[in-house]
Amino acid sequence: MDVRCVVKSDDRLGEGPCWSPEEGRLYWFDIKGKRLAWYEPKTDNRGAFNLPMRASAAAPRTQGGLVMATEKGLAICYPDKETIELVRPYEMPPGFRTNDGKIDLEGNFWWSIMDDNGGAQVGSVFRTRPDFETERMLTGIHIPNTISVSHDGKTLYMADSRLQTLFAHEMADLSKAVLFAHTMGAPASPDGSAVDAKGYLWNAQWGGWRVVRYNLKGEIDLIVPMPVQQPSSCAFGGADLKTLFVTSAWDELTLGVRTQQPLAGGLFAVDTGVKGLALPLFAG
Repeated sequence: MDVRCVVKSDDRLGEGPCWSPEEGRLYWFDIKGKRLAWYEPKTDNRGAFNLPMRASAAAPRTQGGLVMATEKGLAICYPDKETIELVRPYEMPPGFRTNDGKIDLEGNFWWSIMDDNGGAQVGSVFRTRPDFETERMLTGIHIPNTISVSHDGKTLYMADSRLQTLFAHEMADLSKAVLFAHTMGAPASPDGSAVDAKGYLWNAQWGGWRVVRYNLKGEIDLIVPMPVQQPSSCAFGGADLKTLFVTSAWDELTLGVRTQQPLAGGLFAVDTGVKGLALPLFAG
């Protein structure tokens, strides 16, 4: 598959890509750089602005702008105006920040928090409804990632990157979970994911130089080699939803290693030939 670096964004910790179909725009974050960036593949337009706090995940809204998970709580952001309004403050435990997040097929925004010290303390996953009612749904996860819903809405895929595991939870009862896949024994950890229209899970693997596509049984269907060691997350976008956008990071790389990966921290586009799962807008 053709893998292209479309924005040399030099993100220290690129994360949280999400596609805005109304704008034809891909948004993503540099968490530790406190920056929100965007890229429009049709026009090659791109931009970014600095944030007043760390943020990591977002979803486009029906009223315009983004709902955003930040270390201060949930916010509404209008990127073109460079404005952020904190609408649901949340006090993190000491040393914690937000991490992954995505919208489900019913329009709820899911987001996670983690201990920034490598997940030494366990984190949690929250669900925010369009009326901003927010509930803790899962806890006990060291580094909660992926947070992706299956194509039929019946399964929530969750990764604990510290444990190198991917779990499949029943949406009807999240306490019912099975091991979906793992990278134990390999220098790779499952990070952010995206689901395609067939229900296959595409997972960016931190430290693994790759994105892996898993079938419905959790078996490896395809491996996409990446030119960077730390791909961090992915999202389908483009006019036909057949482009997989992949964020990456240079955080934790030594200077010597980083010089050997000049594209580390860039945004990549993979022409998959497979359509991604269309996600709704957040109505809140």
